[in-house]
Amino acid sequence: MSEYRDVVRSVARRRGQTLLIGGKSLGGRVASLIADELYEHGDIGGLLCLGYPFHPPGKPHQLRTRHLETLQCPALIVQGERDPFGNRADVEALTLSDKITFAWIGDGDHDFGPRGRSGFTRKGNLAVAADAVAAFAARLAPAR
Repeated sequence: MSEYRDVVRSVARRRGQTLLIGGKSLGGRVASLIADELYEHGDIGGLLCLGYPFHPPGKPHQLRTRHLETLQCPALIVQGERDPFGNRADVEALTLSDKITFAWIGDGDHDFGPRGRSGFTRKGNLAVAADAVAAFAARLAPAR
């Protein structure tokens, strides 16, 4: 986390736009652990998590969400509806910060891939994810 923090601060000093941090799965989790600190200091404008690992597969009682309950940084989590690290029913039962918005990927797994006969496609799901990220970024105010 310290290396991630150092890189973000280095980039934040050189940019002229709102900076988003985040990542896929564990990368998003790491970013989420330092997001409030970076947001408070004006280094970032938001957090993006693609397929957040809410819990290990098959172990919904081993939550990785305590810090997400009080998150103050605006965040978008793009999550597959049937992600084994936190499906829609699992996640909607949690108490999380109201600063977090969700984009649910239709019949998507951890990589947003749908089942063959679901009516969804990987290409379509990736387009939904990209559109959600673009809309989230557009809503953010410039970094302080």
